[in-house]
Amino acid sequence: MHSTPARRASDRLMWITPDRVFYVGLLGAPSVRTIGSVIAYVAVEGAIRVSIDGGEWQTTQLAVVPPYVPHRVTSEARLIHVVQVEAETVDMAHLPAPMAGCGAVDAPWFVERVRQCHRELCAQGRDIDLRALDFDRVFFGQAIPSRQLDRRIRAVIDRIKADPSAPSCAETCAEQVHLSFSRFLHLFKQEVGVPFRSFRTWKRARSLLHHVNRDSNLAHVALDAGYPDSTHFSHSIRHVYGLKPKDIFAGSRRLAIYAQTAHA
Repeated sequence: MHSTPARRASDRLMWITPDRVFYVGLLGAPSVRTIGSVIAYVAVEGAIRVSIDGGEWQTTQLAVVPPYVPHRVTSEARLIHVVQVEAETVDMAHLPAPMAGCGAVDAPWFVERVRQCHRELCAQGRDIDLRALDFDRVFFGQAIPSRQLDRRIRAVIDRIKADPSAPSCAETCAEQVHLSFSRFLHLFKQEVGVPFRSFRTWKRARSLLHHVNRDSNLAHVALDAGYPDSTHFSHSIRHVYGLKPKDIFAGSRRLAIYAQTAHA
């Protein structure tokens, strides 16, 4: 992560690593969203409400949603805390509390830990060296056990994550790891838990996070992110985040992004 001169930190921020995200910012309208990570929503103040896969609304200070599960979230406060953990990187059977939950979760210690992390990031601003911090230990007090994947599927995942915008059809990926097309699709879903296409859609949409506070032409962003056209871009982003791309960018103008690459 590049250092910049010290300045007053924004209360809206996003700490992005290759496999984790901590976001504090606007939530937007309560449209259905389908995020490809284990996700925890924490109220900044007051309460939040969550509806999982069309179910009844639950009121809480902490809501956890499993990966790729459609849901809606609303917040009494303008801002919300969000902690995301990429599902393919962790052993889902050994997630730490409270990330193993679903829907409203009672874990006051985690709510306070997330709020404290936000306060510390705001206080230190750009002076903080996030490379020296371990995301899992900051939020959960321990490293989350890694998921063991078939080496061929791991190779495909690593290529997609290294360049989400690159064309990566299932047929080509199957050839690269010397599997038949049908065997590859079956093995991918068995290992990762979701179809190849869903995974690729999520990783491409996730890559948008690095650009949301930039003054960029959305058509150019769409092409740079690997979408064939603006229509496909808008439809895919709305499916994942429940918001139009233009609304995401408009709500992120004051967002401070702390990005860590795999090489940082």
